[in-house]
Amino acid sequence: MSPQGECDVTGLLQAWRAGDQHALANLVPLLERELHGIAKHYMAAQRPGHTLQTTALVNEAYIRLIDVERANFQDRSHFLAVCSQIMRHILVDYERARRAGKRGGGAEISPLEAAHPVSPEPGADLLADIIAIDAALDALSQIYPRKARAVELRFFGGLTVEETAAVLEVSPDTVMRDWSLARAWLARKLGRRKAHGHGAGAKS
Repeated sequence: MSPQGECDVTGLLQAWRAGDQHALANLVPLLERELHGIAKHYMAAQRPGHTLQTTALVNEAYIRLIDVERANFQDRSHFLAVCSQIMRHILVDYERARRAGKRGGGAEISPLEAAHPVSPEPGADLLADIIAIDAALDALSQIYPRKARAVELRFFGGLTVEETAAVLEVSPDTVMRDWSLARAWLARKLGRRKAHGHGAGAKS
């Protein structure tokens, strides 16, 4: 994005923070490419035949953003990270509703690492469905909230190490340490879930 575009985004975020609800309608078109990129990133990891499309995911996120009052977004990266979190919640809600409709049908498996270009370590290809990942991240956030946030920003938000560091207000080296430790923790958590044969809707 050009420096002028960044200034426009910053100004609209400030206006929205001040209570101007019209600022959001002007903000979304400026970040349309990034928002669709995040949505595409999510959908690439979903089960084959998923009926929710990329554009529909972006539109649903926009609808939920409308209900956010006085959002205190720091900058463009922070806003995109929150949008990513909203998309994650949409997909979790969608999958839960789908499974409820199937009365406990088997969980679909999708690759956690495949959707993010981060050079996974050998043997660290994590496999889990979106609900299992959501539950594992919630558990991680209770113990290591910053590490969980780093995963959310990098994996789900698609932010770079530098962008993640800026949002979390830590150094890039700290982000990399958090990312490595969190991935190992999640691998163990999700691995135990799979080994114990937890199905859809099971509590870990």
